[in-house]
Amino acid sequence: MKKALIGTIVGGFIIFIWQFISWGAINFHASEQQYTENQDIILECLSENLEPGDYFLPTVPPGSGEAEMEALVNEATGQPWALVSYRASFDTDMGTNLIRGLVIDLLAVYLLIWIFLKIPSPGFSAIFLSSLCVGFIGYLTIPYLNTIWFEGPSIPYLIDAVGQWGLVGAWLGWWLNR
Repeated sequence: MKKALIGTIVGGFIIFIWQFISWGAINFHASEQQYTENQDIILECLSENLEPGDYFLPTVPPGSGEAEMEALVNEATGQPWALVSYRASFDTDMGTNLIRGLVIDLLAVYLLIWIFLKIPSPGFSAIFLSSLCVGFIGYLTIPYLNTIWFEGPSIPYLIDAVGQWGLVGAWLGWWLNR
C-alpha cells in the first residue's frame, strides 16, 4: 500500500508539473492560443449572437433531415468553418481547476499503478514501456483523433504523451522495483 501511495503522489505531481511546463512555462500549446487583433470585435459579435457553449460552424439545426445536411455540405465545401468555444465570463480563479487537475493526475497514476500491481514482478522496462503505451493510447484516441476531423495541432499533445508518461514510467519502473 505504501508503494502505491508514494508512487501515486510522486507520479501525479510529475504529470501536474509537466502540464504546467507544457501549457505555461514552455507553452508547447501556443498554436491553440493564437492572438488576433480583432479579438474585441469577435468577442462582441459572439456575445451578441451566442449562448455559452461549443459550436461547429456551419451546421444544420437540430432535427434537420438528410436533404438539409446534403445542401449544407454542397454549399459549405471549400468555404471557411470554425470551432467556437464561447463562455460568457472570463474566470481568472484557477484554484478549483488546479485542484481538479491534480486530482485527475493522481487518479490516472493510481489506476496505472493498480494495473502494475496486478502483474507478477513487472520489471523496469515493462513498467516504462507500458506507461508510454498508456500515453500513446490517450494521445491517439483523443487529441490525435480530433486532429483528423478538426485539423488542429497534435504535435504538442504527442510531446505531452511521451514526456509526462515517459517520466512517470521511469519513476514507477524504479520505485515499484525497489
